[in-house]
Amino acid sequence: MDYLSIDIGGSSVKFGLINGSGNLVEIWKRETPESLEELQAMLQIEIEEKSDLIKGIAMSIPGKINSRNGYIHTAGAIPYLYDFSMKEWVSSFTELPFVTINDGKAAALAEWWIGNLKDIENGAAIVLGSDVGCGLIVNNQLLQGPNYQAGEVSYLIRNPNRHDSQLFDNQASAVVFMKRASDILGVSKYDYQTIFDAIVNHESKELDELFTAYCRDIASLINNLQVTLDLEKIVIGGGISNQKIVTQTIKEEYYKLRQEHGLLEKTFQPIAIEECKFHNSSNLLGALYQLFIEIDARSM
Repeated sequence: MDYLSIDIGGSSVKFGLINGSGNLVEIWKRETPESLEELQAMLQIEIEEKSDLIKGIAMSIPGKINSRNGYIHTAGAIPYLYDFSMKEWVSSFTELPFVTINDGKAAALAEWWIGNLKDIENGAAIVLGSDVGCGLIVNNQLLQGPNYQAGEVSYLIRNPNRHDSQLFDNQASAVVFMKRASDILGVSKYDYQTIFDAIVNHESKELDELFTAYCRDIASLINNLQVTLDLEKIVIGGGISNQKIVTQTIKEEYYKLRQEHGLLEKTFQPIAIEECKFHNSSNLLGALYQLFIEIDARSM
């Protein structure tokens, strides 16, 4: 039997049937509903339809998520999930084992389990989406923190002397970047192909400057994580990371930052930067791995 993993995001809800080795058997998605009642109806239908095929349910959600008791304190761009006990609700209609975890932490777990952070003792996954998600592997374990908020880099303050739109996610959100890029080109913000073809072919100086500044922000974040936690490797995920030029340009900007600040080059070894192996599937796989961790803990 397989497991059902669910990734709830601001624009879509992804579902995956995954076996115990982390192989995706089936994957599908739905548009994120506009209310809690609609989301509950969708989830219950999907879970009950697969109940005879699965032996556990895992879920990844943005925000402050208590993975021990399944309580959602905050949920990023999904306001109706704030202060909601997902585990209590799921347990009201199924006895299957269930766990929920923050999406950035799920991405890090997936890559550490069977992806590009495998065998890394200290690393991180950065997920570029509506917000900037981040999961940290420190001393061979996921760092969640006493309030389950380790790695909430979206809330970094960019300029303490200003009070308008200066949190990190206001500038480094992939969704915000795509909207700005689409406005420059006069196309849909969902037209990834046209936007990234224009970037690759340098069709617009304004777009080139926007993209470089975006990647430089992520490169700066990588540097700050490195000098704080002494990490070995960072992987880049989220839908935008499917475009090879994203990670490539982030790496270029990272090395430029090191050159511009000579003390960085003298003091710190350059960190390895790669794409996530599983890109948009990382959250599904990492949530499942958290379920395995909890099942193992219960059996001890």
